Amino acid sequence: MSDRVSPLDAVHRELGAKLVPFGGWEMPLSYPAGTVAEHMACRTSSVVFDVSHLGTVRVEGPGAYDSLQSALTNDLAKIEPGRCQYTHLLAEDGSVLDDIIVWWVDDDRFDVMPNASNTARVRAALGVNDEADVTDSRAVLAIQGPTARDMLRPVLPEAADVGRFRVKRFDFDGTECLAAGTGYTGEDGLELSVPRDRAGELWRAVTSMGIEPAGLGARDTLRLEAALPLHGQELGPGITPLNAGLGWVVSWTKGDFVGRAALDAQRQAGVDPVLVGLSVAGRKPPRAHQPIVRDGEVVGETSSGNFSPVLGHGIALAFVHPDVSVGSAVEIDARGTMLAGTVVDTPFVAKH
Repeated sequence: MSDRVSPLDAVHRELGAKLVPFGGWEMPLSYPAGTVAEHMACRTSSVVFDVSHLGTVRVEGPGAYDSLQSALTNDLAKIEPGRCQYTHLLAEDGSVLDDIIVWWVDDDRFDVMPNASNTARVRAALGVNDEADVTDSRAVLAIQGPTARDMLRPVLPEAADVGRFRVKRFDFDGTECLAAGTGYTGEDGLELSVPRDRAGELWRAVTSMGIEPAGLGARDTLRLEAALPLHGQELGPGITPLNAGLGWVVSWTKGDFVGRAALDAQRQAGVDPVLVGLSVAGRKPPRAHQPIVRDGEVVGETSSGNFSPVLGHGIALAFVHPDVSVGSAVEIDARGTMLAGTVVDTPFVAKH
């Protein structure tokens, strides 16, 4: 049994969700419609995910900006209060301890959003006390899909109009909440942070507009089609932002940050391995940690793989030798079954 449950746990059970352990939480994998239906609803209309398992570490006060600048890879000077930024927290060897979204809410208030299982690690790395972890005080709903804003606007017009990678306060029936123009599906959308005692009411307000519930199964297939990294697979021990093709989240002009020296050494020596996308023939999906073979030689390993509901065939992300380029023909050793694959540009599915 997982240690923690979402503030929306009772709602998920009423809806007949299949609940599974994830990052120390018990969260909905899918609802009765099933993962593929939920996935396609996000690609064609809109869905709502409960992502309350993600952390919120509140860093505030006059030293907040400087402490985050010295800890994280991206440059907060590129943005300003009211905006969000994707960034990495590194170990000294350049490995990604976590990938993070920072919500810069006010001049001296930053809501740092780690992955579920990494919240305590991020809090410790940032040098803030236990009270900075405000995860249990709120729920977070992610409304995603090409019609997400239009469907949400009649009930939450302020939230629906938040700009991409912006964050702002909005009022929900007398309660102050936060809306951010962020998400993890490759579609347009937003994420809503609401005090936990109002979470059920907000969920019902959202779903009353025809926005369908979706679980972690669809969230994973959606992010894979969009070639978005998952910590523990495309990011983690031994994997730097440069390995993962995410050099754009590293600022070389802002000064020192944890892990910078190791990244600079890797940049000068040459990055190996590198992350690529694989299109796989047939409906049998590749999975993580399967060898990639080219001309009889193992040249890498998959990090994520699944069936793409939109494309109708298997896709994978893989770390390979840097001379394995787009257009290369490879095979994936799926437990003794060799799957034919081709290295392709990502994302696999473009934003609708």
